[in-house]
Amino acid sequence: MTIGQPMLRTRQLAKTFTLHQQGGLTLRVFSGVDLAVHAGECLALAGRSGSGKSSLLRCLYGNYAATHGAVEVRHEGQWIDMTRADDRTVLYLRRRVIGHVSQFLRVVPRVAALDIVAEPLRLLGVASEDARRRAGDWLARLNLPARLWTLPPATFSGGEQQRVNVARGLVAGPPVLLLDEPTASLDAGNRVVVVDAIRAALAAGTAIVGIFHDNDVRRAVATRSLDIETFAASA
Repeated sequence: MTIGQPMLRTRQLAKTFTLHQQGGLTLRVFSGVDLAVHAGECLALAGRSGSGKSSLLRCLYGNYAATHGAVEVRHEGQWIDMTRADDRTVLYLRRRVIGHVSQFLRVVPRVAALDIVAEPLRLLGVASEDARRRAGDWLARLNLPARLWTLPPATFSGGEQQRVNVARGLVAGPPVLLLDEPTASLDAGNRVVVVDAIRAALAAGTAIVGIFHDNDVRRAVATRSLDIETFAASA
């Protein structure tokens, strides 16, 4: 596997939560996180439950504001610090550069699965018919029956929803992709299908950061690991 240029990096990243309902108690999650992820590389976040893996992933995507440090994404040869960018720039980067597959599907109710998967393409200016065709290709690739494509995913099983989520994250081929337990709700057969899709994205040059509690999945896709407990704020 060929590793390319760095696409995502952090510098001295720290996250602290303030619990206002508990008298302003502060909860320090991690501090001093320096990482760099290159094109064609998958960095697996390791550590015990509650150690801050999901919090770090959310900081990388901008869902959580960093307490200190920088999250930088490469776009058109330039580094952009998401911790200092305005909301419009963050949204632009999410459309063009950095994708995210959360553990649970959160979408607008009553929207068909096909349109949910096609949306990232439409936001890039792809014509609706072509976007829906490419979305259908991904849903078929991930073994979601065609009879479900026109239905809202709220009625689907957990595994079906997760495959819609993965298809949505991969359909536009983002240069950087964040994965939070992408196979947690899948049976063995569909785990293999998703692993193959992740490996194909790596081969195409996507830089991936992920949380994989399944050891077999982690071994199949990760090129290296980062133990988030190394950066425990209390250490």
